[in-house]
Amino acid sequence: MFLQLNLIKQTLVSVLLAASMIFSVQVQAHGGLALAEDLCILTVGPYTMHFTGYQPLTQEEEFCEDIPEVGKTVVALDYINDELRPLTTEVRIIRDTGSEENLDDITVYHLPPKVYPSASIAVEHVFPEKGKFVGLVTVTGGAEDYVSRFPFSVGEGRPTSWVTIILPVVIIVGAGAFFFSRRRKVETTDTA
Repeated sequence: MFLQLNLIKQTLVSVLLAASMIFSVQVQAHGGLALAEDLCILTVGPYTMHFTGYQPLTQEEEFCEDIPEVGKTVVALDYINDELRPLTTEVRIIRDTGSEENLDDITVYHLPPKVYPSASIAVEHVFPEKGKFVGLVTVTGGAEDYVSRFPFSVGEGRPTSWVTIILPVVIIVGAGAFFFSRRRKVETTDTA
């Protein structure tokens, strides 16, 4: 009886630990872009911007990193630090070729350097084909120039989250352990 109670306790603790890992706050880095407290944050040197991406014609959800489909894409960059307002910001999207030597040749979108006193930058671009790209956000005019590089893909779908794979396994193992321990308890009670 004591052994069965320990088995049940160990099973419940294991299931609870696994569930707590699955439902904990998830932070994913993608170059200079990260998800923190349900906000997409772009880090450019010591500065941060809030990043919001969406595709008005194909997707209802906002995205933080990879662009789910080809087509019209809108990205809003909103300054979090007021120190960015008087500085110059440039946005560039390039094809990911592994080299940035000939930027003009691989650039698919370029927003020239400009001061944004409103603290908000809107980027609209139509991606006509799938592929891998790099976003470059450059801030100049302060003590030094800062560049944030973040790789992303377009039209390659969303990767399967490990939660969608692990959660069913944890539930099945937990339920199996529970029913196995209940069955053993009934068998022990019947033989006594």
